[in-house]
Amino acid sequence: MLDWFDYHGHMCIAFQMLGLSVFDFLKDNNYHPYPLEQVRHIGYQLCFSVKFLHENNLTHTDLKPENILFVDADFETTNVYSNKRLREVKRVKRTDVRLIDFGSATFDHEHHSTIVSTRHYRAPEVILELGWSQPCDVWSIGCILFELYLGVTLFQTHDNREHLAMMQRILGEIPIRMARKTKTKYFHRGKLDWDEKSSAGRYVRNNCKPLMRYRQSEESDHMQLFNLILRMLEYEPLQRITLREALAHPFFDKIPAHLRLGDPQGSVDIRRERSLSISR
Repeated sequence: MLDWFDYHGHMCIAFQMLGLSVFDFLKDNNYHPYPLEQVRHIGYQLCFSVKFLHENNLTHTDLKPENILFVDADFETTNVYSNKRLREVKRVKRTDVRLIDFGSATFDHEHHSTIVSTRHYRAPEVILELGWSQPCDVWSIGCILFELYLGVTLFQTHDNREHLAMMQRILGEIPIRMARKTKTKYFHRGKLDWDEKSSAGRYVRNNCKPLMRYRQSEESDHMQLFNLILRMLEYEPLQRITLREALAHPFFDKIPAHLRLGDPQGSVDIRRERSLSISR
């Protein structure tokens, strides 16, 4: 916040002038995905900022590419081969971003609406009406990282049952505990009530595949990114990686020193524990 003032009874707040959202830049670039190094830096900043919210007992609840804005969206153009064709694509020069839209942010002690998050980034516990807290933000970040990497949404649907079917196709069976605990009508005897032979069933089967098959390379950086996404997309909220743990994940080890937003002792400790466990 730069300033605030009262205008005839209206509270006005002045913020930093920002550029395009990461979604609008992606759309203007014909949905050509971001380079892996840019995915890494954007993801790192997103995890760091949302971790601050979580440490202050807040859940953002509406994380999506539209709510992540570049500080400066200036770009350069370059020619790349895509689908055996030479294409001109934009590459943003600086990947410094800011998180916006805290209108739905909720403190732990406040009333929690039953349904939160924009559809494509909505966690399973929200769809199943099992209650939610900070881990639902982590799920959203996992979906966002996938979208920046591939240029397409992971769960392209507007229907709850189809959304759950996509999750199962991509991530495996929804845990029986969650299936039995939900009061929604999407399960029968612990199994998703879903007709795979229907047109919707064929759509899911033809357009979704196990998560790791979306990797564009077998190189270690790509493997690490998908390992992080997989841990963010853990069905059980309490088993989902925290953002403190995510910042210490090997995928973010290559963030250069001048781009790090401070290295909390907790992250140092987690990395030390990780290296010790590997050395053993």
